[in-house]
Amino acid sequence: MIKEIQDGQVVLNQPAGHVENGETLQQAVVRESLEESGWQVLPRSILGIYAFTPFQEADTYHRVCFICTPSHKQSDVLDADIIESVWLTKDQISALPQRSPLIMQCIQDFEAGQAAPLEIIENMHISPKLQT
Repeated sequence: MIKEIQDGQVVLNQPAGHVENGETLQQAVVRESLEESGWQVLPRSILGIYAFTPFQEADTYHRVCFICTPSHKQSDVLDADIIESVWLTKDQISALPQRSPLIMQCIQDFEAGQAAPLEIIENMHISPKLQT
């Protein structure tokens, strides 16, 4: 888990972010985990795909949550908006403010044994020659 500031309050979140141009989802997971937690991880499977709209007429956020195996702590340098990365129990997580309800939903889905193989992801990058 990571601790970050949201609306002036410290909240918990899972490492998250966007997929950079030319990057696969798996590559983004590895990069974002390293940038936000300092941990090198290996994606094993997909826990789920989630859509979250925080309030009426807000943008909907889509999350692809991966189940990863931590390899090793690689860096203590984290993204500027991250306070720290922490290892917590489910009870500790549920007792603290969270960035979204997706955090506990993902934990519940993991405990239920939900998982899909990485092979369901199809990566298609359009060649620059085909973009004309």
